[in-house]
Amino acid sequence: MRPLRGLVRPRPRSGARVTSAVLALCLASSALLALAPSAAAAEVRTEAARVPSGSGADAVELDTTLYLPPGDGPAPAVVLAHGFGGSKQSVASDAQHLAERGYVVLTYSARGFGGSSGQIGLNDPRYEVADLSTLLDLLADRDEVELDGDGDPRVGVAGGSYGGALALLGAAYDERIDAIAPQITWNSLTAALFPSQTGTVDAGTVAATPQDAGAGVYKRLWAGLFFGVGSVPTGGLLDALGGATGGSEDGDEENADSGGGPASADGLILPDLSSLDPAAVEQTLICGRFRADICAAYQTAATTGTLTPEIAAVLDRSSPAGVLDRIEAPTLLIQGTQDSLFGLGQADANARGIAADGTPVKVVWFPGGHDSSASDQVTADLREQVAGWFDFHLRQEGADPGTGFEYPAPTGLGGVGQIQGDSQTVVAGAYPGLDGGDAAARRNIALSGPAQPVVTPAGGTPGALTTVPGLGALTSALGGATLEIPGQFAAFESQPLDAAVEVVGAPTVELAVAAPGGSATLFAKLYDVAPGGGTTLPAGLVAPLALTGISADPARPTTVRATLPGIVHRFEAGHTMRLVVSSTDQAFALPADSAVYSVALAGPAEVAVPQVEGRTGADTGSSRWWVLLGVLVGLGLLGWAVALLWGRHRRRQVSAVEPDGEDVPLRFEGVTKAYKDGFVAVRDLSFEVRRGQVLGLLGPNGAGKTTSLRMLMGLIRPTEGRISIFGHAAGPGAPVLSRLGSFVEGTGLQPHLSGRDNLQLYWAATGRPAADAHMEEAIEVAGLGTALDRPVRRYSQGMRQRVAIAQAMLGLPDLLVLDEPTNGLDPPQIHAMREVLRSYAATGRTVIVSSHLLSEIEQTCSHVVVMAKGQKIAQGTVEEIVGTGGTVLVGLSDDADTDRAIAVLEGLPGVSAGRTDEGLIADLDGYSRAAALQALVGAGIDVDHFTPRRRLEDAFLALVGES
Repeated sequence: MRPLRGLVRPRPRSGARVTSAVLALCLASSALLALAPSAAAAEVRTEAARVPSGSGADAVELDTTLYLPPGDGPAPAVVLAHGFGGSKQSVASDAQHLAERGYVVLTYSARGFGGSSGQIGLNDPRYEVADLSTLLDLLADRDEVELDGDGDPRVGVAGGSYGGALALLGAAYDERIDAIAPQITWNSLTAALFPSQTGTVDAGTVAATPQDAGAGVYKRLWAGLFFGVGSVPTGGLLDALGGATGGSEDGDEENADSGGGPASADGLILPDLSSLDPAAVEQTLICGRFRADICAAYQTAATTGTLTPEIAAVLDRSSPAGVLDRIEAPTLLIQGTQDSLFGLGQADANARGIAADGTPVKVVWFPGGHDSSASDQVTADLREQVAGWFDFHLRQEGADPGTGFEYPAPTGLGGVGQIQGDSQTVVAGAYPGLDGGDAAARRNIALSGPAQPVVTPAGGTPGALTTVPGLGALTSALGGATLEIPGQFAAFESQPLDAAVEVVGAPTVELAVAAPGGSATLFAKLYDVAPGGGTTLPAGLVAPLALTGISADPARPTTVRATLPGIVHRFEAGHTMRLVVSSTDQAFALPADSAVYSVALAGPAEVAVPQVEGRTGADTGSSRWWVLLGVLVGLGLLGWAVALLWGRHRRRQVSAVEPDGEDVPLRFEGVTKAYKDGFVAVRDLSFEVRRGQVLGLLGPNGAGKTTSLRMLMGLIRPTEGRISIFGHAAGPGAPVLSRLGSFVEGTGLQPHLSGRDNLQLYWAATGRPAADAHMEEAIEVAGLGTALDRPVRRYSQGMRQRVAIAQAMLGLPDLLVLDEPTNGLDPPQIHAMREVLRSYAATGRTVIVSSHLLSEIEQTCSHVVVMAKGQKIAQGTVEEIVGTGGTVLVGLSDDADTDRAIAVLEGLPGVSAGRTDEGLIADLDGYSRAAALQALVGAGIDVDHFTPRRRLEDAFLALVGES
């Protein structure tokens, strides 16, 4: 089980490492130019120590590391708290980063985790929060830490998830904390683990989520994950049973040797338990590192699935919800949009509670969370935001980060695990509804559908599947699909949207529900349905509804106001919104008894979706301007050397647009591609293609065909020479590439989307008007029929190939480039593709085809370029490559004319002819085929066919063999 951390940082990709290296080089250059000293990572000193905290039976030792920055003067301090299941090692990189910026940073393992002793109290104010105050006392005694007063350090606290809640609670209980930055954390553990999103919230914020005070649907899988992580035995646990272990989970301590019982296979020294009370041993092993009251609460919840007053007391004690009015430290709230554990509503409640008394609050939503890791870039941006927050509020340095609101630019690809790279950020001046500001704007979307029966099966099995908690990557690998069980849900739909609708926050809807016995457990969710029927459940999120006291009569149902999950999603024009209300979900505890509910729309029969206006920017971090400046200065220093090399390269190229460009769509002139290891993939390649031609690019594997196409498309640069498209130099980002459509090296289709959605998404990414796509013509080329609206993951290879070719033909490009277009196609499909390419070129456009199927090239292409070992070895029309003379097969309408035909042919200079098993064969020995045919016809012989016996394959093999 991986730790349930805050901003989960994936291992850097190779591309990210290269980018980091370039930035480092540029920043180093700018630092030399400015003659400014830089704080090297090696100058940060660390001190590890075990710090006692608490008293009596609750006394513990906390495993800590203090990071001391370069410099002599006192500096503000930051305490970094880790996520549940982590330790001080989980935040080591963040600590190093802040220390290099000049902060004294204290990291530690919370009690019950890592190398710290004690039991887990779930951020109990009596234990974990008191431990934080002990650490603040330690900082106040350090000469390196700036003080606001006697015993009062200038200090900020940050952390993700478990550590984020500690930052909130710490600021509420210890007024010495000057600024906090909690991330992906909770407001109420009760609402998070026993949600019931019914009722009305008196708030104008975008993601305000109600909670039934006395009821909720138990979040069974997430709670099980939490308890499983915390119940793993550690050294402290086995010590409590009378033995010792082989060290902490982070390797912070050397193995202890008790000299006691036998060593287990994994190195633990297990104690002799025979003399202990068996009941006590069993209870300790069951509860693991948790305190007894928390363990008891979990056991009750897991057994009954109900929220009891005792469970609520335990959870409320560890919830910031009841003490937010005490927080005076400026607060940066960071919450993830891909989070089925602590949704956007938890951050919304924290923002409202803290801002109510005038404390500055900034809200940032990012693409990621407990269900899906944030990208490297997003993680780095958030780390800069946290540092900028502390720079301003602890040092009074840098730009004021303000109290605004930031969220990812909505997209239509919102399934869990489907984070689309580093999306842009939308910046609003304020979080709607805070500080007396305007309430969030909402748009009403009409829904329709009759009242429907919804069956809940006995024991809740089988149950609907929406997302696997904490395993967004797995859900994505399974196609991001959800599973609704027929008969277990009611569905209501909007009309196709006439314009895109961007939803930022939690929609609301009114339902009419009736249930026998007066109670029901339901799950509401809002699907995005594409025109072809493909569905997306944004972030895989559902809204549990624990309903009590409702009507048992379907004719007189009870009206229920439901708040759907907070999402950031764009419903594209032509799509529909589908509200699904189901009776099961595998992530939650469900009623044991079967029942049939009645569910209908109530009130105005519409869903109200929140919307937020703001400005969009790819990078909104106000504290990152100096990084960009450093990059520019560094590039300036490197520019002189680059200019020398580039000038020499450019002198070999033609700078003006070629006058015959429209007649010559493609021209290679002396193109060479060599790599650093000395390998030359393409050498001095020159050829041109004229308008209306279908050119076949032939060659064995390794001939350089694909490399040539990649250079043509601007994916890689040639080492020497020039490639021009319609007279303009081709290269990465060249505007003329918009006139080119291509299919090279794989389809690149998104498997969870339908073929139609893939085509629409591809065209939308070009930024060109939808009317210019000529979508219907391209779809006709694909020839998939109704399969076009099925997910691509269900397609055969041939079907995928056809969609990819249609994608290349979107916009009807003037130059079409296809690499092995007939792979996976059956003979009828190959024949159809041949006709499509011929007719496409007949319109005056140009087609280039690279293929190993020489017979298809011979029947499809008008011209051929043959390559071998990176060089061109032949070029011409197909007829020229095959040869004007050579051997021909002569077919006669009447076999009786065979002898007379042989006599006519042998009467021609150098020609010999004779009968074979194939029929009449004539070796023309250079004599013109046209002249030989004319001689036969002139002699009155009826010729049925007159074809070269030498095929393109024969010519190709001969040419390659000669090369």
